[in-house]
Formats: sequence, C-alpha cells, structure tokens
Amino acid sequence: MACEHGSGFLNSRQSPFCKGGSRKPGDLHHAVMLPVSKKTGLYIVDVFAERKYAGNQLAVVFPADGLPAPRMLAIAREMHYSETAFIYGKSLRKNCFRVRIFTPERELPFAGHPVLGAAFVIQREIIGKKITGLSLCLPAGKIPVSFTCAGGRSDMLWMKQNSPVFGKTLKARRVCEVLGIGAAEIDSRFPAQEVSTGLPFIIVPVKKLKTMKKIRVSRERFLSLVKKREAKDILVFCPETCDKRNDLHVRVFTEYEGIPEDPATGSANGCLAAYLAKHGYFGADKTILRSEQGIEMGRPSLLFLKTAAENGKIQVHVGGRVFMTARGCLC
Repeated sequence: MACEHGSGFLNSRQSPFCKGGSRKPGDLHHAVMLPVSKKTGLYIVDVFAERKYAGNQLAVVFPADGLPAPRMLAIAREMHYSETAFIYGKSLRKNCFRVRIFTPERELPFAGHPVLGAAFVIQREIIGKKITGLSLCLPAGKIPVSFTCAGGRSDMLWMKQNSPVFGKTLKARRVCEVLGIGAAEIDSRFPAQEVSTGLPFIIVPVKKLKTMKKIRVSRERFLSLVKKREAKDILVFCPETCDKRNDLHVRVFTEYEGIPEDPATGSANGCLAAYLAKHGYFGADKTILRSEQGIEMGRPSLLFLKTAAENGKIQVHVGGRVFMTARGCLC
C-alpha cells in the first residue's frame, strides 16, 4: 500500500564526492562562503521517534545544488545536531535522489537517521504524493527506503543497509578504560568488534542495564582508541531494557564527530543487528528487534531491526517513525 504525505570499510576519505584524496574537516573551512538562496528550504524532523520532540533531531536542506562543501559543513555546525542532510534538487533517476550528510566535523558516507529523515522530507515535501519507496544515492552507495502506512498516512520507514563487513576485535581492557567500567561488566561470551554496514562502529556487549547507566566516557582515551581505526564511534548495548516491550538498550558515543552522544543511530543499530545475527546472540527466534536509545539524554528513541540470510549474506533493515517539527528557509 502506498503512503500519503506524511571489500572493506568506506569512510569519508573514500567519498566519491571528495576529489583529490584525503581531506580533513578543517580543510573545508577556508573557502569563500557564498550567499544561500532564499529559496533554500530548511526542515527539522525527529527520527526514530514515537512522538514529536523525541528521537534524533535532523536538519534537512533542500535544494542543496550550488552549496559548496565548506558551506554545508558551516550549516551543519550552526545546526549542531549529530547530522544535517543536504538533498540535491534533481533526482538522478526516477525516485532516486542524491544526498550528502555532514556532522559538525566531517562529511559521512552513510548515516541512518539522516537517510530516513531525508526520505521523509522528499516524500512529503518534494514528491508530494503516494509512493511505496525511493532510493538515496550516498557516497556509501544506493540506499533503498520503503514506506508503510497506518490509517492511510506514512507510519514506518525502512532502509535496507549494505551487507555487513566484520572487522577487527578489541581487547576488553581498552574498551573498559574508555567507558569507565570494569572488565567483569563486559559480556565476555561475545567480542567487542568493528562492524560496518556503510559506516563502521565498534560494538561492545555489556551484561547489565545498571552498567549502561553509569558509563562515563574518557574523551582522551576515546580519541586515542579510534585514532588509527576505521571505526570512529562506539555502540554499547545490553539485553536489559527500561521498557519491557523492547529487546535491547543501546547507547552510542560519538566524540569524534564533535557530539559526545547520539540519541538514535540507524547506522550503528544496523551494525548491531548484523553483529547479533553473526554471533547468534538471540538465536533464531527473533525476527524483528526493538532497540531503545537516547533515554539517558532525555530523547527517548525506538529503532526496529530486521536481519535475514540471502545468498549466504546477512541482509540488514532498520526502521522507525519520523515527525516533522519545523519548516522554513535558510537566509
């Protein structure tokens, strides 16, 4: 039913939108800042939320044609959300749109909540009619997004992420030093491991919810840990939850992006879904998992995770709801 309105890791240094090889965030700061067209729209949405003013905030800019990368980074820093999405005005093909994603520090090849938030804005504000799905063209590749409905209006959005790549494992001691927890609080049955479905994360299993609540990240040790790794951010999870309807309690720490913690992270939860499937964490009984995040930040979020085996590979889908909270334009 259509909806009404309503092989290895890829990181930013490999983005096809960045010519000339490696580029640090600071390299973008020195270009001349051009004025923004008054016709450039700005939308604020809450992603992976069950109501407005929850979930993860996202700024969406459309159309982004003519905005140079330094200006996009400046806008992302001005908004100071975990990410800002920039949608180009012309679709590459039918229902396929080019999108770029910036944190306050760098451009990302992929990120989960900007994918769903941008798709929501495209369907509601740009296409403006019933569709069952569309695709976003990101540096990490083409990401399909499907829409489901309730009461004739947009309800859930689902993204299909890239096939997972499982990277290096880490010693529990180093992770504990970063998180400020004891080695006995790590679930040693499963590894701390780098995983990517488009953007790599370090996945860390712990035993208890009380451990999740007391985590205090050492920024210095965090940056030291990720300095020479592909994964720059850390997801910590446990099977105890605040809401008994949910399956997982998650926190994602993003010091490298200039934001200490993220309230809802679709890309990281996609990596988690792949990790859980690979290591048989829940066995074969769970087909859809409910992941709660952002509770410690006062931004309760809910993400839905699905995995399936297809041609010998793990297929990952991450879903959630999106709410529009503001629309206007850049000056």
